[in-house]
Amino acid sequence: MHGVTHRADVLFRVDVLAGHCARFSLEKKKKKKNPPPKSEEKNQTTTSRTPGVYTAGTADVRMPEQSNDYRVVVFGAGGVGKSSLVLRFVKGSFRESYIPTIEDTYRQVISCDKNICTLQITDTTGSHQFPAMQRLSISKGHAFILVYSVCSRQSLEELRPIWAVIRELKGQDISQIPIMLVGNKCDESPSVREVSMSEGAAEAANWGCGFLETSAKTNHNVDALFRDLLTLEKNRSVSLQPVQSNNAIRLKEKCAIM
Repeated sequence: MHGVTHRADVLFRVDVLAGHCARFSLEKKKKKKNPPPKSEEKNQTTTSRTPGVYTAGTADVRMPEQSNDYRVVVFGAGGVGKSSLVLRFVKGSFRESYIPTIEDTYRQVISCDKNICTLQITDTTGSHQFPAMQRLSISKGHAFILVYSVCSRQSLEELRPIWAVIRELKGQDISQIPIMLVGNKCDESPSVREVSMSEGAAEAANWGCGFLETSAKTNHNVDALFRDLLTLEKNRSVSLQPVQSNNAIRLKEKCAIM
């Protein structure tokens, strides 16, 4: 029995290591394909890609995770617009091109109970190659966004096993876990839609979670998505109002992403 447990633990570690290696390889290819202009190389500031790690200038600063960090994990098949939704919320921008994600983490500072609260948003891979990374993200997550494309019924079906793993790992009434089922790309022509709004809402009701249709491209319901998700958390009252400018300056000095 001990041998079986040890073997499972080794496989889990190998799976996670493979995911990190794949993420490093993808980031390396991105940098090689799109190197920064020489004038920007010395003073480049980027978004945090790993929980607790911020890049400021040319030095990495590792900061401890705070007690008021609220971890949101985003799941969905490749190409449904997970990254686009996150970038629209965090940066207010939309990326037309599709770039596969292994795992990226962003932090957004918001006002929380008259205090500073940080949303730690993990944008996961759309691939099924790294189940251990998926389970680890679920174990650490406080809330979950399950994204499908209204133009792909298959992308909705692929969320079923993820929802099942959330229910398994959290070990409690699924209705008490903050989860939003999201039909993205609702701006697309009705002629290419495969999942109606009523079908999405019915599926969410079956799963015991919230539901919204969104468009990262037009910014439709993106802020509402995160607001509704946090409303589902019974123990927190979070406002998505921007923090005061003096707080913003102070947090920037600490390398927090605004």
